[in-house]
Amino acid sequence: MGKSDLSATAMCTSLNLRKAARAVTQFYDDALRDSGLKSTQFSLLAAAAIAGTAPISRLADEMAMDRTTLTRNLKPLETEGLLKIVAGADRRVRNVTVTPEGIALLEKAAPMWRDAQTRMIDKLGDERWGELLRHLQGVRRALQG
Repeated sequence: MGKSDLSATAMCTSLNLRKAARAVTQFYDDALRDSGLKSTQFSLLAAAAIAGTAPISRLADEMAMDRTTLTRNLKPLETEGLLKIVAGADRRVRNVTVTPEGIALLEKAAPMWRDAQTRMIDKLGDERWGELLRHLQGVRRALQG
């Protein structure tokens, strides 16, 4: 690669956030394993359930994802019958609705998630956990605003 000094890449914000995100994702994936959901699927299904029937664009905004990526990530949940994606009154709008099967799976997985969340907060401590959330929200606002 030549004589470029790449030693500073160890301090890369993106690299370090991704490493932390992978560790957190693995922690929640392990906790949700018996539900059959990955943590990312649980989050999407929960967000869709909270939103009720919602346009993909609104759900994408809520999840800080582009519509194409969100649609691709919703497809397996739709295939499994956990949610439905249907055209709205305006045919250009696609609405997402969690099915009764999806709600039942969320109810099964929610205690697993709550346990993982409690263990995560215990590992980090209340103060560090709260600071982490505030910092992450601040990073998102700074970069999107």
